Parts: sequence; structure tokens; C-alpha cells
Amino acid sequence: MDEKDGTDPKDPKETEPLRVGAAVRRRRRALGLTLAAVAARSGLSVPFLSQVENERARPSMRSLQRVADALETTAVQLLAASDPARTVDLVRADDSGFAPDPGVRALVRGHHQLHAMEFTGEQDAGREFQHRNDELMYVADGAAEVEAEGRAFRLAPGDSLFLSGGVRHRWRATAPETRILIVAVADHIEATEA
Repeated sequence: MDEKDGTDPKDPKETEPLRVGAAVRRRRRALGLTLAAVAARSGLSVPFLSQVENERARPSMRSLQRVADALETTAVQLLAASDPARTVDLVRADDSGFAPDPGVRALVRGHHQLHAMEFTGEQDAGREFQHRNDELMYVADGAAEVEAEGRAFRLAPGDSLFLSGGVRHRWRATAPETRILIVAVADHIEATEA
């Protein structure tokens, strides 16, 4: 531990910088803006903005705030949507520090193309889901019932169910100590036809 700032220099998530360029590009494209339009709004040059988006330049906080203002957001939101520079991240079985709810554990940290969650125990969302992109449900332990496209599916340990993007579905665990893994393409990723 570094006594000055409380970080562990051996921990890659503490030492690797965030890649803000991808977050800037996603936000710009979501607004339908060109680099020239963002340059005009921010007062920064097109070549500099291109370098930021391509991770060839890291903007200062002042420049990042100018970009954020041009993109109708905040620097904090752009940083939160940034990808960590590392490509390998180990999530230990007992790592629940970023769990969204009891019985739910994120298996992948951050904002990526892949989302993976583990649901443990009695889960019954009681609502219908519909995601833009593909999803895979795998029952590791216990049992689950899934309703999708007007059909009911009973899943036992080792069973998996694939749902293509746009399929309306709902699910619930039907046995104590059920453990379900759900892996999906993130909704912020635009799926393309092959």
C-alpha cells in the first residue's frame, strides 16, 4: 500500500490509466456528431480529438471537461464510462465489492462489450426482460424456469438457454441454492448482421 494515496502499486486496476477515448467516441456517435462538430463546440482541434478517441493522447481534466460539455455530459460520466487500459481482470469468488444487489454478482468489471452476472439463491425478478443483443443463461446449480416467446423452459444443472436479441423473456430460480450465470452482449454495443 502506498501511504500517500492509499493505493496498492501492485494492483493493476490502481496503476493502469483509464481509456477515455472509447467513451468519448461512443458518446459522440450516440449524439450523431462529427469530430468537426465536437471541435467547434469545444474549441479543441479535430486532430487532437481524433488522437483522444484513438488513445494516442490523454486529455487534461480541463480539456476533458470541454469535450464533455460539447457532448452534453460531464467529465465524471465520461470517466465512469471509460474502459480500463488492462485487458486481463481477475474477479475472485469472494469479490462482492461491486455487486449490484444481494445474490447478484458481476463477473466482469467495468463497461465492456461483454456483461456476465451470477445470480445465487431464490431469484424472481417478476418482470419481463427484452435486451437489444444476445444473451446466454447457464444453470450451474439448482433449477430455473424461463418463459420466452410464449414457451416455458425448465432448466436443470448444466443446461443453457440462448436468447437472441429482442426476445422477450422472464425467469426465476425454482430450487434453493440455485446458481445461474448470464452472459450477454452489452446493450450499448450495436449488433450487426453477419
